Amino acid sequence: QVQLIESGGGLVQAGGSLRLSCEASGRSGRTFSNIAVGWFRQAPGKEREFVGGFNWGVNVPYYADSVKGRFTISRDNAKNTVYLQMNSLKPEDTAVYYCAVRIGSGTSPSSFGSWGQGTQVTVSS
Repeated sequence: QVQLIESGGGLVQAGGSLRLSCEASGRSGRTFSNIAVGWFRQAPGKEREFVGGFNWGVNVPYYADSVKGRFTISRDNAKNTVYLQMNSLKPEDTAVYYCAVRIGSGTSPSSFGSWGQGTQVTVSS
């Protein structure tokens, strides 16, 4: 089973940038390059929402409208790591950010598994 660990969160001022990492470990019977990873976030009192990620067999990520043009997802298969580069951060981006492995179609959290523990991102105004 794949385990995911997020890192890179922190406190940043509005307009700033952060890069989150999602490193995979463990045995899954699949090579990391064949694993589709998604990023989600959850703010206090709100539901977990899809930020962006990959579909199976497609190496180009897609994004939620709320982050399109500001966030970029990339991956380094040699390091078993997926990154979330966040630019032009806004206070409303404040949330715990999670990565997870796609197990179904769509952008619902139920389509993903092997969730990481999350990393806090706080954007001050």
